[in-house]
Amino acid sequence: MDGGEHAIVRLSPAQRKWLDRGLSQPGGKLPLFDAEGRKINSQVVKKCVDEGWAEPWFANQLKPEWTVCKLTPAGRTVLQQSS
Repeated sequence: MDGGEHAIVRLSPAQRKWLDRGLSQPGGKLPLFDAEGRKINSQVVKKCVDEGWAEPWFANQLKPEWTVCKLTPAGRTVLQQSS
């Protein structure tokens, strides 16, 4: 891509739902569980982190395999652009 061209980002419904929940949380904290109490799919978390829309926030001492993340400025931007 040259100059001012931007790729169109298409969030999956699961990615959008997870990232959107960070908008209303202090510091942009993203939940470990969905509204029904199920653990967020690790593939959703990994893809969002890989794309720079979320970033690991701190290590969870009780459950080290769980990644506690927060929404990034890029994540906020992609949510605004894809609405």
